[in-house]
Amino acid sequence: MYFCPLFLIDFALTEGSTITPLCPKGYFPCGNLTQCLPRAFHCDGVDDCGNGADEENCGDTSGWATLFGTVHGDANNVALTQECFLNQYPQRCDCKGTELECINAGLKSVPTVSSNVTLLSLKKNSIHSLSDKVFIKYTELKKIFLQHNCIRHISRKAFFGLHNLQILYLNHNCITTLRPGVFKDLHHLTWLILDDNPITRISQRLFTGLNSLFFLSMVNNYLEALPKHMCAQMPQLNWMDLEGNGIKYLTNSTFLSCNSLTVLFLPRNQIDFVPEKTFSSLKNLGELDLSSNMIMELPPHIFKDLKLLQKLNLSSNPLLYLHKNQFESLKQLQSLDLERIEIPSINTQMFQPMKNLSHIYFKNFRYCSYASHVRICMPLTDGISSFEDLLANNILRIFVWVIAFITCFGNLFVIGMRSFIKAENMTHATSIKILCCADCLMGVYLFFVGFFDLKYRGQYQKYALLWMESLQCRLLGFLAMLSTEVSVLLLTYLTLEKFLAVVFPFSNIRPGKRQTSVILIGIWIVGFLIAVIPFWKEDYFGNFYGKNGVCFPLYYDQTEDIGSKGYSLGIFLGVNSLAFLTIVFSYTIMFCSIQKTALQTSEVRNNTGREAAVANRFFFIVFSDAICWIPVFVITILSLFRVEIPETITSWVVIFFLPVNSALNPILYTLTTSFFKDKSKQLLSTSIVWADDPSSLKLGVLNKIDLKENIVKPAS
Repeated sequence: MYFCPLFLIDFALTEGSTITPLCPKGYFPCGNLTQCLPRAFHCDGVDDCGNGADEENCGDTSGWATLFGTVHGDANNVALTQECFLNQYPQRCDCKGTELECINAGLKSVPTVSSNVTLLSLKKNSIHSLSDKVFIKYTELKKIFLQHNCIRHISRKAFFGLHNLQILYLNHNCITTLRPGVFKDLHHLTWLILDDNPITRISQRLFTGLNSLFFLSMVNNYLEALPKHMCAQMPQLNWMDLEGNGIKYLTNSTFLSCNSLTVLFLPRNQIDFVPEKTFSSLKNLGELDLSSNMIMELPPHIFKDLKLLQKLNLSSNPLLYLHKNQFESLKQLQSLDLERIEIPSINTQMFQPMKNLSHIYFKNFRYCSYASHVRICMPLTDGISSFEDLLANNILRIFVWVIAFITCFGNLFVIGMRSFIKAENMTHATSIKILCCADCLMGVYLFFVGFFDLKYRGQYQKYALLWMESLQCRLLGFLAMLSTEVSVLLLTYLTLEKFLAVVFPFSNIRPGKRQTSVILIGIWIVGFLIAVIPFWKEDYFGNFYGKNGVCFPLYYDQTEDIGSKGYSLGIFLGVNSLAFLTIVFSYTIMFCSIQKTALQTSEVRNNTGREAAVANRFFFIVFSDAICWIPVFVITILSLFRVEIPETITSWVVIFFLPVNSALNPILYTLTTSFFKDKSKQLLSTSIVWADDPSSLKLGVLNKIDLKENIVKPAS
């Protein structure tokens, strides 16, 4: 088991003489103990502190979530434990005390019951209309439940005389319109539920007389707009739920009179813009839900008057931008939901003013590093890894080791063989060995990815953020970038070198030994600079290499750091795509040149097989480059068009596609060449001769192959 270090911490004296531990960035105290644990250790179901403090206060209970469940649930419960005090009621109904429950009793109209009834539940019947003064005799009624009746028509005086009514449920009916003044006698009504009705329009006068209304719910109707001064007739309205209505716009005056409102739900509507002063009068608002709308922009100071707001939900909106000071006035905010929202402008200052923030929800795991003072941050992983492991898939876990071994072994083998075999073109051989060194670094990188996957196996979620911000992750990313770019530049150079030899065989512009050395050193310097530049200015590039679990800077979404994304696109879509096109163009011209030369010779039949071999060789070289880079180009281009791409793509690209060149280059540039095949045969034949007649050669003497004379001679 890998344990995170526990930090000894200082203490700060806060209001009320409470001692508050001061923890490092990203760590939180174990109650009043002198130790801190990383964020991921809190609320993970394990008592890591020893006193249970890390598992306390884990639920997001800010706002009015608990109040809704308590009050809403109690309102539907009918007391069934008392003796009946009603003299008259239908036989199918159940009576306890002065409360009558007639659920699914086949009623087609409001039944006649004793006048002292205080609760009347008529749910799931066939009542289609409410006529004038239908409840006039029941002046002591406090609660009426009329859900699931398909009520289509409600007379203007249907609730006439119900001066004591407190709770009225009309949800799940077929009401299309409500006449103005229909609730004017309900002076003590505190709870009005109109959910799931096809109501298309409401007027301000509809709520006349509702002086005591506390809760108003109109979920899943078909309202397109709200009346001006929505709360003018409901001064005590505390809770308003307008979810799923298709509301298209709000105005500065919509909630102007809602001074007592503490909860406002507006999710699943079609609101595309919210004027800056829409919520300016809601001084007491504690929870605001604007999720699942069409909001593309929020004014910078739209929340400035919501000083008491505890919970804010903006998730699932196509927001293009969040201002730096968007939340600066929300000092009391405890929960902020920004799920499924890209935040290109994200920075630590955006969340720093919210000192009381305890829960925050993002689209991307890496955003959590910008709100390190928040104890609970979701999601728990980066999408590339699973909840428990750095590499989420068994195939990835196996092949990261297989490809790492193939890459390292193949390149080291070629380096050894080319060092042992003396070549005619030493400059070309040196270039190939340098290419193998660069490719070998990719194998080392993959080995370390596999190692850290093993290290964090089963508990990655605890260390994910710490791992991505660690020096080891950044160095791994640097190593992968260095290997990739040096390999790309070397392949381009080798291609151009071959291009000059094939297309211009009689020119003298091919580099010599000294020029080749300078070019090779220059390529390594350029590759090193490309990989190290993101370290120089962290404010601009951010954590360039620590955006995912595999530490490779493949940016395919609207990332938070403009510098990081611009640099990544410049390298992968600029430099590397240009190199790839150069290689494709050069091999195409070379093949055409070889074919043209072959047609001019007399031995056409003999040249046919040779052309096919050359074509196959060129095809596989270009094809390996295509496998390596085309997936990167495609997802990069798609990201520019804001196409949603699964985050797991990164691990598959890094482990299966990017190492293709590094793994195949030893085969394409050495093991399958005619030069290597010939010299391998010579070595093999020499070994056979020595095995048959050991006396023919001096024992203990290292032998070398002289390619010019094609003989075996002892080393001096």
